Amino acid sequence: MTHGTTKVKILRRFVNRVPSWGGIALASPAVAVAPADLVLDSLRGDGYPLRDWLTSYPLCLVAIDPYTHESAWILDTAGRILDHYAPADVRVGWIATTDDDGCREFLGPWAERFLTFPDPERQAVTSLGLERLPGLIFVRSDGYLEVVNGWDPSAWRTVAEMLSKILAWTRPTIPQPGDPTPYLGTSVKGE
Repeated sequence: MTHGTTKVKILRRFVNRVPSWGGIALASPAVAVAPADLVLDSLRGDGYPLRDWLTSYPLCLVAIDPYTHESAWILDTAGRILDHYAPADVRVGWIATTDDDGCREFLGPWAERFLTFPDPERQAVTSLGLERLPGLIFVRSDGYLEVVNGWDPSAWRTVAEMLSKILAWTRPTIPQPGDPTPYLGTSVKGE
C-alpha cells in the first residue's frame, strides 16, 4: 500500500497448503500463520507459548520500540484502538522491545491497563514477521496472522475491520482527528 511517499505493507507469513479436488491439486492462496511455539512473557506473570494465549480469544497487539520517536507518536492512537476492543472477546496489549522496567517507564499507565509483553531481544516481533515499528499484530485463535508495519491508518483500519467483523464489534475510527499522519516507522533491527 502506498500513502504519499511512505510505503507500508501488510505482511503475512506463509504456509503452503494445496487442497485437492478429485485427485487434482488446486492452487490456494497462501495463509499467514503465527509461530505457535513463540513464548510471550507478560509483565503480569509467567510466559506462555502463543498457542496458550490464543486458547479462548484472538490477540490484537501493538508493537513498539520505546527508544524511538515514531513509537511515542502512536501511543495515544494505539491506546485508543486497544481500549475500543478491550471489552470485546479479544486479548489486547503491547509488545515493547525493552525489558520490564522499560515497558513500565515508556508506557506508564498503559502498561497496567493492557497485557504488556517485554521483548528486549526482539524475538517476538521478529518471529511475528514485523519489519518496522510501530506495528499492528492480529492473531486469530487458529493462528492466522495479519501484521501491519509502520503507521498506515488505512492498513490499520483494514485489520480493525476484519477484527470487528470476527468479534461482531463496532469499528474504531481510524484515523481520527489528532492522529499522526502516516509514517514508515523504524527498523525492527534497530538500524
